[in-house]
Amino acid sequence: MPSGEAASLSLWAAIGLALVGGLILNLMPCVFPVLAIKALSFLHGDPREHHRQGLAYTAGVLVAFSALAGVLLALRGAGASVGWGFQFHSPLFVLLLAWLMFVLGLSLAGMLHLGVGLTGVGQGLASRSGLVGSFFTGVLATVVATPCTAPFMGAAMAYALAQPAVELLAVFLALGLGLALPYLALAFWPALQRRMPRPGRWMDVLKQALAFPMFGAAIWLVWVLAQQAGPQGVLLALSGMGLIALALWARGVSRSAGRSGRWAGGLTALASVAAALALLPMVQPEATPSAVASASAGASKEEPYSPERLAALRAQGKPVFVNLTASWCITCLVNERVALSTPEVKTAFQSQGITYLKGDWTRQDPRITELLARHGRSGVPLYLFYPAGPGDEAQVLPQLLTPGIVTAAVSGSAT
Repeated sequence: MPSGEAASLSLWAAIGLALVGGLILNLMPCVFPVLAIKALSFLHGDPREHHRQGLAYTAGVLVAFSALAGVLLALRGAGASVGWGFQFHSPLFVLLLAWLMFVLGLSLAGMLHLGVGLTGVGQGLASRSGLVGSFFTGVLATVVATPCTAPFMGAAMAYALAQPAVELLAVFLALGLGLALPYLALAFWPALQRRMPRPGRWMDVLKQALAFPMFGAAIWLVWVLAQQAGPQGVLLALSGMGLIALALWARGVSRSAGRSGRWAGGLTALASVAAALALLPMVQPEATPSAVASASAGASKEEPYSPERLAALRAQGKPVFVNLTASWCITCLVNERVALSTPEVKTAFQSQGITYLKGDWTRQDPRITELLARHGRSGVPLYLFYPAGPGDEAQVLPQLLTPGIVTAAVSGSAT
């Protein structure tokens, strides 16, 4: 059982925290566009169909979280040490997700039409394919939510990962239910639907505008891939996007052509997709940190985290601030931008003589996983402050930081 906050939780407390954390996940920049797009379907149609859409979406979310829990249990049974967001340690997963975000962006922008089977947006919402679309939109919402760690989630996930299968699944399903609740409430609560604007041209404009968060997510994922697989990973990701775009274009322009034109377009699309898939085995982690990661590390005064360095500093009685982060963790990146990189915090660290250690969990690092588990966490971010003097007790800071929170935590440190 992990120490710290998670060790004091009961099962029902962990379920409650997971439920609240799942609700907050809906506000994350990758998840919110998916929820907004699905909400547009409630502007027309039969209320009974809305109920079915809500249940199908919820089923997709819960099935996806159950599958994620199953994978975690299998890896744990095999002796692996894993945590929340573990799949983002794989460059291959990051690449595939970047391609998916790119295709969804093209679809939302109106550059191609995938039909309701993938996005759940279109005229067939009352048909069976609409329900299938809702189900897989729930799966998609789960996939794009996994790089995020919302407040209240950290302790709940750490508790779950230390429990037997039934308890772990219960916490994961609570997290999924929290993620699905806003859409489910909208589906069953007509009063909320009546507060939505009337249908109009704004729906198409909004749908197209929501393509840009998807493109932004694809760009960000390629940046993450650069730190995992280096320049070659970026080249493979962009090459794959070009081939996917070619396949979609060829398929689209050949629809109105004659029989030979349709065959040519289909073969071109098939060959392009096959060429993109052939790139996947070439995606390999770099043996050493990439130039992007090195440049990022050299841009500030932090030192790379290692247990040996932390132990040496603590043996000397020096104050230490530890930031465990990852490039695919949106919460981590926001905290570094709005709090840890501010002049106020940098000045406080310098004046207090605080050593800043940064542990990068973008790629799997068992040393960071061990420190997370020691403090009752299953994933990043984790912020620890060790005051000056003897002892190894650390103050755990909140998952959402402000400059004031950091400076207040370190203000009692002696130089």
